[in-house]
Amino acid sequence: MFEQIFGDGDLQKHEGHVWKRNAQVEFDRWARTYDQSVLNRLLFRRCYLKFIELILKHCEIDPVRDLAVLDIGCGTGTFVAMLAQTDLPIRAVGLDMAKKMCETGSAKIEQVGCGDRVDFVTADSEHLPMIDSAFDVVTCSNSFHHYPHRQTVLEQMFRVLKPGGRLIIIDGFRDNVIGWFLFDVCVPFFEKSVHHSSAGEIRELLTSVGFEELSQEKFGFWVPVLATVGRKKSVPAVN
Repeated sequence: MFEQIFGDGDLQKHEGHVWKRNAQVEFDRWARTYDQSVLNRLLFRRCYLKFIELILKHCEIDPVRDLAVLDIGCGTGTFVAMLAQTDLPIRAVGLDMAKKMCETGSAKIEQVGCGDRVDFVTADSEHLPMIDSAFDVVTCSNSFHHYPHRQTVLEQMFRVLKPGGRLIIIDGFRDNVIGWFLFDVCVPFFEKSVHHSSAGEIRELLTSVGFEELSQEKFGFWVPVLATVGRKKSVPAVN
């Protein structure tokens, strides 16, 4: 039916708008109770701890220079708040399309007294309002499956990373029976406009955009999750 109204490109754009609108409405509605949800206790917090572990493992920490971190799909800012309360030299930005999530995150940061280390931006991940090569690390936790145009988002992530910077994506692992049932059956039933990429799909996407030194780690049994780390290629030295 839609093919009769839209061309192929316009149809894809229309579907993308639907995905984004659904996600924005869902997360604006969820902002007030997000931190008390079962998912926050069972899934999100351990993903945030994994982020910190991977940052320590893959990133060079310079004690005299802040590590600039962009968290895309930041929700209520729990991860950036956790980062800001560590001894790591961090300057973080939380970005989310849902305005109420960012407002909740800002209030949380002020409450823990870290307002000078964290900012929040309400924006679309396909159109990051940041300059090129601004961040040492870009993180994305359990929101990548909401993005209708994943390659466009990855291109934006690549753009705002400094040469040699790291991208860390954590999302549901759907490549075993438990993960398939959770992320290909249950989550789409409740959230509709979502797609969890396989480990192979994510590797292909990151490689096509220009990331290198890819590594992947599956963790969790009953709620399996996949962490993918990629490095932005450094600019070749000029002789």
